[in-house]
Amino acid sequence: MTLRFRASALLLSAALALSACAQGNLSNDGAGGIGGPGGIGSASDPTSIAFFNQSIGDRVLFAVDQSTLSSEAQSILAAQAQWLLSNGEYLALVEGHADEQGTREYNLALGARRASAVRDYLVSQGVPASRLSTVSYGKERPLEICSNEACYSQNRRAVTVVSAGAGV
Repeated sequence: MTLRFRASALLLSAALALSACAQGNLSNDGAGGIGGPGGIGSASDPTSIAFFNQSIGDRVLFAVDQSTLSSEAQSILAAQAQWLLSNGEYLALVEGHADEQGTREYNLALGARRASAVRDYLVSQGVPASRLSTVSYGKERPLEICSNEACYSQNRRAVTVVSAGAGV
């Protein structure tokens, strides 16, 4: 009985801790974001990472087995480029992702092509290549987990992850 009680208490504590994290305000800037150098900032601050993620958009989607940028993706990336050019203190890592269909090797290569397409577009818009890097996760980091097109389409993506750094 004591072991069962301890296990229940541990599970309850973990659930409460996760609940507090999900609902808590982790900011020290009073605006809902993590403030300070390298923090995500407030979504209302046009120079913050939170603004980039929420207002500009941090991801573009791709068609099945494609690394070609759609007109919608180009529009999002043009806005990303403008933001990066206006906020030279930030670096960006472009993550390439794929859906779960196909082999691990194929999807790693496809993710790399997607990340490169995004990087190349940002460079074509004037963002210095020295501020951009790429990585492919293939199908290893799905955003959605299910075996249907609604999930697959969300996993075929490239995500621009912005961080504070020694920008130009």
